Amino acid sequence: MPDSQLVVSTLEACCTVYATMGHVPLFCFWVTAGLAMSPSPWILDKRLSCSRPMEGLDHCRISDCSDKLLAESRLLVPTGPDLVDEYYGVGMDKHGLVPVVTVQWKLKSDASIFNLNGSEISILDETTNQSICVQYFFSIHQQLAPNDTRWTFSLDGVVVEPEHTYSVSVLNLPQPRIGHTEISVRQITVPGCNNKTIQTARVCQENGSLWDPSTTTAVSVDREHERLSIIVTFKTAQYSENYQVSIQSHHFYCSENVSMENRTSVNVTLEFGLWELSQCELLLRIQPFFVQCKNDCWSPTKIINYCHYYPPRTLIIKAVVVLLFIYGFIVYSLWRAVHKGPVNTSSSAAKEQPEGSQVRERKRVLVIYSLDHPLYRNIVLKFCAFLVSTCGTEVVLDLLDSTRLGVLGSIQWLDWRRQQMQSSSDKILILCSRGVQAKWRAMCGDKQVSLREDARSPVGDMLTPALSLMVPHFIRSASFEKYIIAYFDGVCSEDDVPSPFNITVRYKIMKQFEELFFRILDTEKHRPGSVNCIEGLSEDTYHQCSSGRALRDAIQAFRTYQLQHPQWFEDELLERTEQEVEEASAVTYGTAKTQHLLTNSIPDSTQVLSLLNIKESDFTVERTTLYTEQLCMSCSLEVNSVI
Repeated sequence: MPDSQLVVSTLEACCTVYATMGHVPLFCFWVTAGLAMSPSPWILDKRLSCSRPMEGLDHCRISDCSDKLLAESRLLVPTGPDLVDEYYGVGMDKHGLVPVVTVQWKLKSDASIFNLNGSEISILDETTNQSICVQYFFSIHQQLAPNDTRWTFSLDGVVVEPEHTYSVSVLNLPQPRIGHTEISVRQITVPGCNNKTIQTARVCQENGSLWDPSTTTAVSVDREHERLSIIVTFKTAQYSENYQVSIQSHHFYCSENVSMENRTSVNVTLEFGLWELSQCELLLRIQPFFVQCKNDCWSPTKIINYCHYYPPRTLIIKAVVVLLFIYGFIVYSLWRAVHKGPVNTSSSAAKEQPEGSQVRERKRVLVIYSLDHPLYRNIVLKFCAFLVSTCGTEVVLDLLDSTRLGVLGSIQWLDWRRQQMQSSSDKILILCSRGVQAKWRAMCGDKQVSLREDARSPVGDMLTPALSLMVPHFIRSASFEKYIIAYFDGVCSEDDVPSPFNITVRYKIMKQFEELFFRILDTEKHRPGSVNCIEGLSEDTYHQCSSGRALRDAIQAFRTYQLQHPQWFEDELLERTEQEVEEASAVTYGTAKTQHLLTNSIPDSTQVLSLLNIKESDFTVERTTLYTEQLCMSCSLEVNSVI
């Protein structure tokens, strides 16, 4: 029923008491109800009457809740009823079938039943905030019904709306003058028109609940004029006078409007040229216009493949082109196999670089990291070997330049390397880990961090001076293209990234290594109309080469160790006395251990060391003084302003 106007429906509703295995009507009344935007849309008809009272019940009277029956004393108030069940169905009024609900409740079989004068039931539509209320009065002389069961009543034939929620409350009379009334409350949600119980109601039929179009199609092709005709036959519905039949394809749309005109089925012919179609599959849609849903009614669809009847000339041309392309590819592959020369020792990534991204010189990357654990140091070394041998990238690493680093000192060496990177298109790669985050927090006033591997390493902790030099420049720079922030997925997480680096992109290695490598090349992966790819750098293929396989094994080994030792990072932290012992032992055997790791980590250590060799005339040394406290204050201020 529409909400915009008052629609009144009158049906016979009986209040029934169940006294035997069946039910015997106690009294009947007429309920007049409507759904509209009026203050009292549910109106109780005054022609209410009781009939055929049964044994144990008398003085039957029905009211519209205008009377308020109050008890003289709290002791005379009966206990509340129990709502037991509700039923859905359809009933007939002067407009046709309507959805109705039946509510059933029972009286409690205690001594207070003799003080009972009747019951009051109210139903509130929570969707429209409209309600109906019924009061009926009677006297009970027996605690149980004649069949020795509890007295059971039901309110039948209350008109409802599909998909609406109703709040049903029942209380016994009289009510107390002071205090709370014992009420039984239940929420009832009426199902939609797809429910078989109420889909025959008129309001559902006016939404097309019973419409079965039984669509059939017939396709014919005029080969001489290259025209296509589709004859669509479907059944009409009672409450939809007009229909729209349409055919849709890529960049093509054709429709036809048709009226029912008292017909049970209609035929619609759609005709158009084959040159207008670019695909074989056509989407057929029949759009009805029912009284209730208007333009938003359910519309059945069907796929028609007209190529089964007539293959268009354009499709034949496309098929020939595809076959010629496949043939050419096979011939080219055979030619490559015959004329394939000896394997070139240059990097495979340089060969696979997309057009427009070829570089004349090798890109150089300065790797900044923290020595969290021996297994993590192994990952860093394997990763640098992968960059050199597979990606053709020149790597600058402190462990590979320990001699010059020992001469200059960590601060001067890092500052000299940073200035080299600043004057070129090379990149600075910061590998974030738990140690990086902990050392950054220590720089900003948190507890100082000392790791075992830093104490054992001949170069010591290189991360803290690196952050001291690079973070202020990173924050003040106009763009972040010089710096690349990344972490090894599986052994590290995004939580390990220090707060100043949260304003730029963070890459997962090796999941997003291809995107990271495009950053190193200063090349865009996605271009208008094309996507550049490099074979052998994806997460699923990087381990097919020897250096990639070694990197994968190193990551898996550290991941397994972390699972077996959840407190691994805390175990790597040193107390003051332990730190002194570790530093003393590092002087004895640190250099030899580093050389051993490098030899076993990178496949061609001679080639890698030659790539990282730097002439003495290429750099100058300047003394740099650091003020850690001032750096942390400036870092925090700059980060907040940028964010």
